[in-house]
Amino acid sequence: MTASVRHQFGPQGPQPSFETGYLALLQDGELSRRVTEADKHLRDCDLCARYCHVDRTADVKGAVCRTGENAVVHSYGPHHGEEDCLTGWAGSGTIFFSWCNLRCVYCQNWEISWKGAGREVTAGELADMMLSLQGQGCHNINLVSPSHVVAQILAAVAIAAGRGLRLPLVYNTGGYDSPEALALLDGVVDIYMPDLKYGDSDMARKYSRVRDYVAVNRAAVAEMHRQVGDLAIGEDGLARRGLLVRHLVLPNRIAGTEEVMRFLAEAVSRNTYINLMDQYRPCYRAEDYPEIDRPVSGEEIAEARAAAARHGLERLDQRSAASWRFLRY
Repeated sequence: MTASVRHQFGPQGPQPSFETGYLALLQDGELSRRVTEADKHLRDCDLCARYCHVDRTADVKGAVCRTGENAVVHSYGPHHGEEDCLTGWAGSGTIFFSWCNLRCVYCQNWEISWKGAGREVTAGELADMMLSLQGQGCHNINLVSPSHVVAQILAAVAIAAGRGLRLPLVYNTGGYDSPEALALLDGVVDIYMPDLKYGDSDMARKYSRVRDYVAVNRAAVAEMHRQVGDLAIGEDGLARRGLLVRHLVLPNRIAGTEEVMRFLAEAVSRNTYINLMDQYRPCYRAEDYPEIDRPVSGEEIAEARAAAARHGLERLDQRSAASWRFLRY
C-alpha cells in the first residue's frame, strides 16, 4: 500500500507525514473484518508462537502470557528514551502491556513481564489511551510487548481510528510472533520494531525459556520486512514506516551477534536500520547464570559493531547507553 504524504505543523514548522495504513483499512471495512477474525483466533489462541490454543474469550489465561480476553496495561505516556526517530521532540506514545510471551531470565522489566503488574483494560479503554497520547502530541503509538494481545490491539485501533486516531503504530516486540498474528496486522502496523535476541535457539531456550526461537524469529522478521520494507525516515527525522531491528549485545557472545547480522544482511536487507543495544546490565535472575552476571564490555560492543560492518550493515542507531531508559529486554 502506498502511503500518502501531507503536512502537519509542529514545533519545527511544517512536517511531512505518511497517512497510516489502518485508515485505509478502516474506510473499506477491512479493519472491522480483521477484528472479527482476531476474535476467532482468540478462542483457540494461536496469536503468538507459543500456540497454547486456549479459549481466552472464556477468560482462560494463556499458558505463558497469563492474559485472558482483555489486555493488561502497566502504564502509558510519552516516552523520551526510545530511538531518536521515534522519540522526536514530543515523545513516543508508549503503552506498556503487562505479561509477555517470553521468559527472559535477565529481564529488566520483570515486575511487568514476569509478575504482571498492571490493570486489565477493555478495548474501549485501550482506545482512549491511544487518543490521549495523540492529544499529548506524541509522534506515534508504541505498543510495547504486544505479541500476546494482538486481538485486543486490533479491536482498540478500530475504535480509536473511528474517533480520529491517525498516528503511526509501532509494534515493539520480543520477536516471537506467529504468522497468524502477522497476517492480521498486515497493513495495520506501520513500523515493526522486533528484537533479534539470539543467533542460536539453544541460547534462547536457556535464557528466554522458549523453543525454536531462531526459526520463528527469522520467519517473523522476514514477514515484517515484506509488509513494510526498510525504515523510511522523514526530513524531520521521524520514522514513518518500515522495519527497525533491536539486538541486545550479551556477554560472552551469548546473543550470537555474528549470526544475527549475517541473517539480516543475507535474508532481509543490508539497508536494515539496527539498534545494537549496548546497555545490558544483570537484572532479575541473571545472578543465577555467571556467564551473564556482568555488564557487557566495550570490547564486546566493538566486536558487535565490527560484525555489522563485515556484513555491510551500516544503518546503525547511534544513541549511547546513557540515553536509554526503561527499554524492553
